[in-house]
Amino acid sequence: MKTWLSLAGGAMLALSAVNASAQDTLRIGTEGAYPPWNYTEANGELAGFEVDLGNALCEKMNMTCEFVAQDWDGIIPALMNGRYDAIMAGMSITGERRERINFSTGYVTDPAYFLAAKSSPLQDAETFDQVKSALDGEVVGVQTATIHQNFVDEYLAGTVELRLYDTQENMELDLSAGRIDAALADYAAWRAFMEKPDGASFDIFGPKLSGSDYPVFGEGVGVGLRKDDTELLEKVNAALAELKADGTITMLSNQYFGYDITMF
Repeated sequence: MKTWLSLAGGAMLALSAVNASAQDTLRIGTEGAYPPWNYTEANGELAGFEVDLGNALCEKMNMTCEFVAQDWDGIIPALMNGRYDAIMAGMSITGERRERINFSTGYVTDPAYFLAAKSSPLQDAETFDQVKSALDGEVVGVQTATIHQNFVDEYLAGTVELRLYDTQENMELDLSAGRIDAALADYAAWRAFMEKPDGASFDIFGPKLSGSDYPVFGEGVGVGLRKDDTELLEKVNAALAELKADGTITMLSNQYFGYDITMF
């Protein structure tokens, strides 16, 4: 017959095992709808640069990755509510976001560009002043709650008619259908779109837009973490440093983007 002490001891061991298992698993939230950063395969599996990088990160930390799909506009609230432990979703490090969460050191950076049909007169605009003049009265799309929306709000308010989208894919559908005149997103996202049949008749225009010229674009892409998870932040930064040094991030950058966007 088992005594209370032995039952209690067994329960404590079981609880310890559960806690150890929980600590060995890193739950990562990602959108699953922003190729090549992250996307959802036909079988429902999450894939992309962030997923492969997340798995490499977990391997360095002797942890197992568990990826969780989350709509972009709720991705920070879900982190803060404990749905997952980290965000890896092409999220730029900005002062506004730092007020709510912590960020790892930046690991990659990719400039933003405007995109329109190749036949559009917008393609003649080269400088930002020319872009602003050419876009006067035009309908411009961006994904909601992004640095691209912040840029349009700050630099093109009153100039363009802004249209917000929940996903990059839905924005691309409206571009293809001619329901918007132009849109703004990361170059990597546009490159993936232009390689599709629906995107073949589109091209980027205007100057490269980045944080070095426009602070609203932030300080590169980083892992988002809750402010009280300081120990995890240290582990993530150490692992990222190793992945930069051993060339893993460069390899994944070339694989998914076709060029190296690693930050050193």
